[in-house]
Amino acid sequence: MTATTVPAPPIVTRRIPVPRSYRFELVKLVSQWRIRLLVLACWIGPALFVAGVSRQSTLPTDTLFGRWMHATAWAGPLVMLGFAGTWALPLLTSVVAGDVFASEDRLGTWRHLLVAVRSPRRIFVAKSLASLTVVLLLVAGLVCSSVAGGLLAVGNHPLVGLDGHLLAPGDAARMVLLAWVCALAPTLALAAIGLLGSVALGRSPMGLLLPPLVALAMSVAQMLPLPVAVRLALPGYAFISWNGLFTSPTQLGPLLIAVAVSLVWAVLATALAYALFVRRDFTNLAYDGIGRRAITLGLLPLAGLTALTVGAVAVATPSTGSGIEQDKVQRSLATAFAHLYRLQTSELHRPAVTEAQLRARAACTKSDGQGTQEGAGNDWRCVVSWHLPGVTVTGTAVYQLDIGSDGRFVADGDGPKEVNGYFLVRTSTGDAPNPLWQFDGNVELLDTTSKG
Repeated sequence: MTATTVPAPPIVTRRIPVPRSYRFELVKLVSQWRIRLLVLACWIGPALFVAGVSRQSTLPTDTLFGRWMHATAWAGPLVMLGFAGTWALPLLTSVVAGDVFASEDRLGTWRHLLVAVRSPRRIFVAKSLASLTVVLLLVAGLVCSSVAGGLLAVGNHPLVGLDGHLLAPGDAARMVLLAWVCALAPTLALAAIGLLGSVALGRSPMGLLLPPLVALAMSVAQMLPLPVAVRLALPGYAFISWNGLFTSPTQLGPLLIAVAVSLVWAVLATALAYALFVRRDFTNLAYDGIGRRAITLGLLPLAGLTALTVGAVAVATPSTGSGIEQDKVQRSLATAFAHLYRLQTSELHRPAVTEAQLRARAACTKSDGQGTQEGAGNDWRCVVSWHLPGVTVTGTAVYQLDIGSDGRFVADGDGPKEVNGYFLVRTSTGDAPNPLWQFDGNVELLDTTSKG
């Protein structure tokens, strides 16, 4: 009798599904003490900051909407957004996304993770989604906490826009939320850069530093006298261009371009990180990043994308100059003055007047009329004139303007004292802040709204 051997059935190994891997990676992230501290800080810190500053006698007037923190709860979240776009969000994306892959290299746990999941692609997707979830949780904390602090400390009052018009509390709330939503686009771009650095640089701490360094470089570029096309082609411009939401009509052109550029950066950086990760040799225990190839596989595609977007923006819009021109400055200042004059009239309990009746005009010169009358600088001097119904004498007021390269300006009143020469106005109920003394404004860099 001959014995026959029956082959053993093949062992079927199942890959762990993405939802289970995602939950596992999310638990790993939120179990870290530094992530828990960040969540706690983002959900408590902004409320304490906004509530504390709103009750101080000195306000951060050098920050956009900082001078209105005494007046409305909706100024606080915008001040926090300005701070977050420059410092907080780059650091948050660095700690979360910039370390999500590198931590496995430092701990030497890749082999265990691959044995459990059996798919580098699923590992990449799970880690990326987990880091994105934590980043969104941190951003939501910044928004909700700053809004809560403002509502508790100041109250739900109207907000003065960048052209002086008054936004009702409901409209202000919608615009604040929309501004933070638009800021998510550059945040995603920085998070994707963090993923790319974490994959490409391995144990090197440069993976953690990459998002803040990129954000710092883009912030410096925004302060330089570069053409509008160059600044719009950088993803960090979306941290600035939300200003256009608080004018009437809204200046959507730069904002939409900046958001689109940021999303393209996010997609490309994530795709590069994915391509590098799935091609990695996990059997090499001495792996410590791709070294010099990081320049070829990571830096050059992003540099090429920048050059492509600069060319596309330059062709699609007339934006090869600074975008800050004399007629735009005069139009923006006259519009803001007319709106704020009505606010001052209401404070003084004078007869109401409309912008059409005022017929406000501004005449501005840069450097006392010497040189080209365009570009950023603190050497703009303007004279605003207006008319009141039944009054034959034309009113005039002088302003010194400090205009940034992003189009934001601060108008500092220089007399007469009764109009804009003092920070308080005397009313029948006591002294009140003078809205015409100093105010913020915005010059539209792209000609996308009407000149009416």
